[in-house]
Amino acid sequence: MSIRRRMFEIIQPDDGTSFLSRFFDRAITALILASVIIVFASTFDPPPRVLRILVLLEGVASCVFTIEYVLRIATADFLYPRSGAIMSRVRYVMSVMAIVDLIAILPFWLPMLLPGTMLGLRALRLVRLLRIFKLNRYFDAMKSLGAVIVLKKRELLGSLFFVAILMLISSLLMYSAEHDAQPDVFRNAFSGLWWAVATLTTVGYGDIYPVTALGRLVGALIAFSGLAAVAIPTGIISSGLMESMSREKGDAGPSRQGSEDTDIDGILREHSEMLKNISEKLSQIQEKNSLK
Repeated sequence: MSIRRRMFEIIQPDDGTSFLSRFFDRAITALILASVIIVFASTFDPPPRVLRILVLLEGVASCVFTIEYVLRIATADFLYPRSGAIMSRVRYVMSVMAIVDLIAILPFWLPMLLPGTMLGLRALRLVRLLRIFKLNRYFDAMKSLGAVIVLKKRELLGSLFFVAILMLISSLLMYSAEHDAQPDVFRNAFSGLWWAVATLTTVGYGDIYPVTALGRLVGALIAFSGLAAVAIPTGIISSGLMESMSREKGDAGPSRQGSEDTDIDGILREHSEMLKNISEKLSQIQEKNSLK
């Protein structure tokens, strides 16, 4: 087995047969969680000694993620064997998980290559939180949710488009109803859009609200519409998860039934052989008795 092939098997999610693959998965998972903890800890202005330790751990994690990213590109031809040496790597680099892997390492390397004034380093550090999406590769629950979102993308896009249109209409209606009464609050349609987002999502911050009778009537109607706006994508994802679980049970059902049938056939064969042996012994005993 070639070294590249062996490396590909190690860096792929563990299937329960390889100790090195299982160890690699757990190490990467630990580094991902440690990176997220480091991002949170760095916001507390820790002592210089603790900060140096955090920076060191961040460097180690980023180097490991970089090596992982390079290895996945180098072994992409095993992941897509029909795409060829070059196209398989292009196909992997353009995949969602490869983009997540790239985002996981960019915040560490970019400050070394470009001046800090061009980057907005504080915002760039927060990008490290996206590393948590790397866990999607190692947890079945996240894989199932991601698969459902991809499967139901048309329905979800349709519901999001409906929500966007509803927010736009709500913001314009509220601006028209409240601008004259509250010109400093509802200055433009954007102020109405902020109110529409807070209302449709049922958050209701209370920093901006209608005071006229017409505005309150419009607000009540939009609030009830918000229940449907939130329920539609939730229902789509829930139904998709139920369909996925049903398919998994359906796929597992025949195999379990087949194994049960095999076990029953084996038991019947054993009983048949046992009865055959008993019958032969009885016939032998009868022959001996007849000779006597």
